[in-house]
Amino acid sequence: VNVKGILSAKNGMNIYRGCLHGCIYCDSRSKCYHFEHDFEDIEVKENALSLLENGLKHKRKKCMIQMGSMCDPYMPLEKELKHVINQQTKCVVQMTLTTFDENLCQKLEPGVCTTQRRIEVLKELHKNGIPTIVWLTPILPFINDSQENILKILEECHEAGVKGIICFGMGVTLREGSREYYYKQLDRLFPGMKEKYQMTYNDQYTLNSPHNRDLMNLFFKKCQEYQMMCNYLE
Repeated sequence: VNVKGILSAKNGMNIYRGCLHGCIYCDSRSKCYHFEHDFEDIEVKENALSLLENGLKHKRKKCMIQMGSMCDPYMPLEKELKHVINQQTKCVVQMTLTTFDENLCQKLEPGVCTTQRRIEVLKELHKNGIPTIVWLTPILPFINDSQENILKILEECHEAGVKGIICFGMGVTLREGSREYYYKQLDRLFPGMKEKYQMTYNDQYTLNSPHNRDLMNLFFKKCQEYQMMCNYLE
């Protein structure tokens, strides 16, 4: 599709709408984003690069562009289109890690390489002088909200030279649209889990883990120990 604009007021940019990663918790499936096509049928903003080039010419100051706030900029389709690969531009690469359990990872994020492979990528980026940030989110109640999981992820981040961790608290958010999809996947992957969620949270937007406080204390402690920046956004 052709679009009228590409850069937001805060210099955010989404070249794609929709995703092939298949993460069961994805907020971008929410009804409020008004997808008029199947989520897996990727909408490509084919005039995005020309709009970006024109927009940057009118910037008074240099800025950092944030990509992928809604849909991942490095989905499999990017291998073919190569819209966001540039070997000359400085960057900070941000990556999501949710679980150290490889089998669980393949259930939660079936279309993405597993956590261990992502750790290898983080190490390679660090080796090449590219700063990295990890999003430790979401931590799904009753599924990956264990001390062991948090400790293993943070340990690997430290060994991979990750600069900082972004965490929204130990839990997940569900809106209309994403909630229905998430519960459907819970029924398929974790029989009985949907009912546990409904009994515990009803239709809440923010679903904090019962262990949220203890896990957050552990999170801050380990980030300080490893000298990794951390950002807890409530």
